[in-house]
Amino acid sequence: MVDVRRVKLPGVGVLHTFITDDGGKVGVIAHRSGHSDLVTFSDEENDAEKVSLRLSEDEAHTLAELLGGTQITETLTALDQIPGLSIDWFTVDYDDHIAGQPLGDPADAGVAGLTVVAVVRGESANPAPAPDFKVFPGDTLVVAGAPEKVLKAFAYFRTGSRPSPSAPATSAPDAPPGG
Repeated sequence: MVDVRRVKLPGVGVLHTFITDDGGKVGVIAHRSGHSDLVTFSDEENDAEKVSLRLSEDEAHTLAELLGGTQITETLTALDQIPGLSIDWFTVDYDDHIAGQPLGDPADAGVAGLTVVAVVRGESANPAPAPDFKVFPGDTLVVAGAPEKVLKAFAYFRTGSRPSPSAPATSAPDAPPGG
């Protein structure tokens, strides 16, 4: 998993950076005005190779789509710091169990406590989809829940296998009831 650093830039926006396997550094400055800057540079101080590319909001969304992200990411950024909450994306392939099927209720599939926040299809998001919402290959399901429940849901979406009800629930020893 890539370690992404997030730094608030007062009056400007937010800088997200990560180090690549080959020692390079990639950054995106998301400006409050809506445009973004894509920045790459070497992590070595004596290497002067730096590239900065200004992107409009639409261009930034297009780049995110090409790299596998979605526009919904922006609205979920604040939630990524909540302990015990995982927000993840499942892109539906043709051979996945869920392809061509109604979304259903995750609890009916043995994954209680998981929410499908939205289904992203093409350029549009379908927030809080109803259980009868039909899922197609290429759709991206945005889910939120405890990390272990997200993994169980992804397994169900992929294979159709329901989690074993006899599996012990994992929770932190000092977790509040209902967690």
